[in-house]
Order: sequence, then C-alpha cells, then structure tokens
Amino acid sequence: MNRTTLSLIAGATALAAVTGFAAVSTPDTGPAEQRTGAATLPVERTGLLCPQPSASDLAETTYTSFTPVTEGSDDKGTAVLRAAARQSAPDEDDNGEDEKAAEDGESGESGDKEEKDEKGAEKDSGAGKPVLQLREPGRPVAAEADGADAPALVGIAEGRFASGWTAQQTTEVTAGTGRGLQGVACSTADTQFWFPGASTDDSRTDYLHLTNPDDAAAVVDIELYGKDGELETTVGEGITVKPRSAEPVLLSTLTAEKQTDVTVHVVVRSGRVGAAVQALDDELGGDWLSASADPSGSLVLPGIPKDATAVRLVAFTPGDADVDLKVQLASPSGLITPAGNETLHVKGSMTAAFDLGDLTRGEAGSLVLTAPDRSVPVVAAVRVLRGKEGKQESAFIPAARPVETRATVLDNTAEGTTLSVTAPEGDAEIRVTASAGTKGGTPRTKTYSIKRGTTQDVDAPVPTGLKGSYALTVELRTGGPVHASRTLAATEGGVPFFTVQPLPDDRGMVAVPDVGEDLSVLQR
Repeated sequence: MNRTTLSLIAGATALAAVTGFAAVSTPDTGPAEQRTGAATLPVERTGLLCPQPSASDLAETTYTSFTPVTEGSDDKGTAVLRAAARQSAPDEDDNGEDEKAAEDGESGESGDKEEKDEKGAEKDSGAGKPVLQLREPGRPVAAEADGADAPALVGIAEGRFASGWTAQQTTEVTAGTGRGLQGVACSTADTQFWFPGASTDDSRTDYLHLTNPDDAAAVVDIELYGKDGELETTVGEGITVKPRSAEPVLLSTLTAEKQTDVTVHVVVRSGRVGAAVQALDDELGGDWLSASADPSGSLVLPGIPKDATAVRLVAFTPGDADVDLKVQLASPSGLITPAGNETLHVKGSMTAAFDLGDLTRGEAGSLVLTAPDRSVPVVAAVRVLRGKEGKQESAFIPAARPVETRATVLDNTAEGTTLSVTAPEGDAEIRVTASAGTKGGTPRTKTYSIKRGTTQDVDAPVPTGLKGSYALTVELRTGGPVHASRTLAATEGGVPFFTVQPLPDDRGMVAVPDVGEDLSVLQR
C-alpha cells in the first residue's frame, strides 16, 4: 500500500470519527476538488428525518426519495425511510431488531410486531414500517398517504445511495386551517435551530415538530423571542423526545403571550433531533417553515415568487447588539435597493418584522441582507402571500445556505414548477439535471449562466417522456456562490396553492486533505 492510499484512509477515518459519514472511495475530480485543491470522497452513510405531514383528515401527502448518480460511490447500499413512533418509544430490547430491519430495508419487511411497552400501552404497530425505499440512484420513488395517519419518517442511506440523498414530502389540504399546498424537504438531525417567522397569535396554529432518530431519548429546550425580547414560557425547558419518535409541540401552549411574529430557538441538551415549524393560518393557508441558515452577517433568501402580493420579513439577532441591515433585492437585472426599505433596524434579542409589500413586482427576486462589515449575526425568513384578498395562500422562505457543489429538490411536475437561482457575489455557471420520472422518462440536462447580483427563474429541463414527478439537481460548475429555491404551484378553487423550498447544498462529498497535510484540523 503506497503513501497516498494511507493518507486518504487516514483522512477518511478522521472525518468518520467527527461526522460518521466519510467513506473510502475513489476520489471525485469535480469542481469541489478544483476549487479547494483537496480530494473529495462521497459520504458513505447519512440520515434524514421527515415531520408528520398533517393532522387534517383531508390531507393528501406524497413522500418522495432520490439519490443522484455520484461517481466514486460504492456499488452497494440501501436507502429506507421508515415510520417513526408517535410520542412513544421502542423498548430498549427492540433496538437491535430495528437496526437490522433498517439494514434489510430492500426486503420491504420491517419485522415489527404489536407489543406492549413498559407502561402496558400498545405500541404503534406502524412504527418501523418501511414507507419508501430506493432501488437505484438517478430514479426517484414516491409513496402516498392520506389523512392524519400519514407518519413522520426516519431514514438511513448507505453506500451508493448516501451521497446527495434527498427526501421531500408534499401535502395538499383542500379546506380548513392551513388549507393549501404544504411542502418540506426532510432534514438531517442537529442540535440547534432558528425559526424566525413563527407565531403565537390567535389566528395561527404553529407546531414545532421534533423527530428523534436515535436509540436514546433527546432532551430539548425551546426559547421564544418576540418584539420586546424573550417570552416567558411555562414548559419550554427539558422537553423529552423519546427514541425514534416524533413529537409535535403547539407553540401557543408554551406561553400566554400572543404575538404575531416570534423567533423560535431550539437547543438540544442531550442527543439530536430534526426540527421544522408547521405554520397554519385560519385565513391565509399555511406551509412549513424550515430552519434559517446559521446566524450570519450576510444572508440570502432566494426565490421570492414574481407574483407575490405581499412579503413580510422577520429578522432576529442573538445577543445584545443592535444592527442596521442593508436590504437589497437581487432582480433579473441586478441588485437594487427597495424604496423606503434601504436599511432595517433590528434590536438585539428582539424579533423585528417589516412589511415589504409587493416587493418583486412581476419579476424574479431574492432578498440579500447584510450587516455593517458583516459583524453582527442575524437569522431571517420571509412570509410570502400570493393571490387576491379572500383567496390568498402563504409560504415561507428562510435564509438559505448556498449550493457549494450540488443540491436537489423533489416532487417536481411538468407544470407548476419554478426554479429560481441567484448569484449575489459573482458570476456563476450551473448545470441542472432533470431525473427520470417516478413512473418513467429519460433524464435531461441544461447549463445556465447566472450573472452577478441577479436572480433568474431558469427554464429548467423536464424529462423526456415524463411519467410521474421528477427530481431537479443543481450543480455549481464555476464561480458563485449561488443560492436556489423551487416553487411548486397549483390552483384549487381559484386559490393559488404554492410552497417554496430552498436548495441547500446536499453535503454529499467530503474533502480529504492532500498527502502530508496536518489532519489535526479534522478533530475540531
């Protein structure tokens, strides 16, 4: 074995110790390596968590799963999404059986049995049941579930399915609180989340959904911040999420204060969870609010629909320092400053909200927020309305991480899909691939140039002979950074149903130091 091979294995081993996701595979020689000078390897194992889609009996949910083809990946593996338990945990003795079932996911048999837990209550017989499993990279699969029984999902992908694995759930609710199209990308587990844009107002029913993928219970603290600072909460500390289970928390039950705009801070004391806010309005429909990108002095909120009739920005800065945010709109022609909203003042540890009106005025747009010298960290999200009064629908766009190498969004349709891409800091070239459909079709690829400071609603490819829905994968080829989002739209009863999902980088590749580099940095 030569020195190069030993160095690659050492680097991957160190990464695995930190992340659990590194793989020793043939190095990829794509753009990431060209930009950093380091070899890159596909991740070997990753996990995703999907919240419970809806409590409505009228809900119709589609789950979709996909892995892009990645050079250098293993030729074996599995990717299985299973139903999580509802506010109940498997017995400790069942853990080994459940892990084996996940490993054997392609058989489609969970091996679970209806049993009694230690308190004598009947366990959820659906927990652990495979809901969705991939058969091959490059082709998405979908499953449907109706009503309030559609479960939260916990999944693991290994081997050839791990790099770039993406899952999505899209729910249509035809009537009642939160009616409309609700979409969310399934996320990885973490220990901290920020959700600016939530509410405890009487007109809103906002649930924080927590999903625990692990064999041990997670302990979570929930902090709420309103216009005057932190809200007094009654049961926001020490919330236990049982192993492999999902727990929805109604935010209005945590505090007696009714506020239109609230920032939710989730801190995991023990373990890790997936988290997302389901924001449901009595009159304006509803959608999922995904976590904002980590607090930063520069944020991008990509892909505000060009026909938005109202845009409300909610921002929050942790700590005591106030900040005057510079506000710019990345339009098709470049960066512009919205009249009357050149700067917005945000007080430390207080949630601030600003009505920006019909900001985009018929053109594609993305918000770019910058603190002076980028010195004060901020989190942010916008609530977007489409339609006329009496027939309006709402969706949320949080500040998003850039597409550093590759990102994918699922459940696209030939009609009603809009892909928005912005390059706020420099010219960029991207490649967009439309996968085969869930029920048939041939992939197609196009390349686009995005000019600095602009947002483009690109004419995204559609698979030839499409049957079913398909995945769109965005790859950064040169320049950047770029940020992207996808709007999925349909009209029901004259109401413009829609949902928007940002495309954060899939983190499907890990960089391995060159021969002779100091590996101690990997142990931070």
